[in-house]
Amino acid sequence: MSLTFDIGARLLYRDALLLVIDKPPGLPVHPGPRGGETLTDHLDGLRFGLPRRPEAAHRLDRDTSGCLALGRHAKALARLGKLFSGSAVDKTYWAVVEGGPDGESGRIDLPLARRSDDPRSWWMKADPAGDPALTHWRVLDRAGGRTWLELKPVTGRTHQLRVHCAASGWPILGDSIYGSGPRGGSLHLHARTLTIPLYPKREAISIEAPPPPHVADAVAGMSG
Repeated sequence: MSLTFDIGARLLYRDALLLVIDKPPGLPVHPGPRGGETLTDHLDGLRFGLPRRPEAAHRLDRDTSGCLALGRHAKALARLGKLFSGSAVDKTYWAVVEGGPDGESGRIDLPLARRSDDPRSWWMKADPAGDPALTHWRVLDRAGGRTWLELKPVTGRTHQLRVHCAASGWPILGDSIYGSGPRGGSLHLHARTLTIPLYPKREAISIEAPPPPHVADAVAGMSG
């Protein structure tokens, strides 16, 4: 990802409190211990006249694409933070996995914990003593030994969808940590929709992000 990319062209929604962008794959949201370019480097381009840049209200992995909500100021971030932490936001992801489940829909109820005590490590593992983690899944299509899934996380643990899929025997295509994907490959995980009940007296805001080319190509041969 180049520092010259146009973040304004990736804006999906805008109002007085909230922005939603289509985050490109391969770009971390926040600075990490290894440094390098992050989404934060681009957020001044989304101030739209406000004195400070917006900030991310939740996390997406570096290699995950799609809907990312930004709060435009401190009060907006606080309101969004409560909604996300309280599981009031409905999140839907698309994933293409290797193999696939036997059924057509189900749930994965599997606690997660960090693999390491190192605070810099975000790698996770299934652990009965870990934090509760729940994901609902539904098959959208199957072809060529792969399955296109809709994933709906109820909780928001780090790497939850990636670990849940891998622990179920069908890792996400391109996952180099929990699956068989090559290092630097394309993770086939996309934050397809966010539905946010931001305003109590209005209908919830629902935003959809188009899949990036590698995900779109992977599902193109599936009838859906």
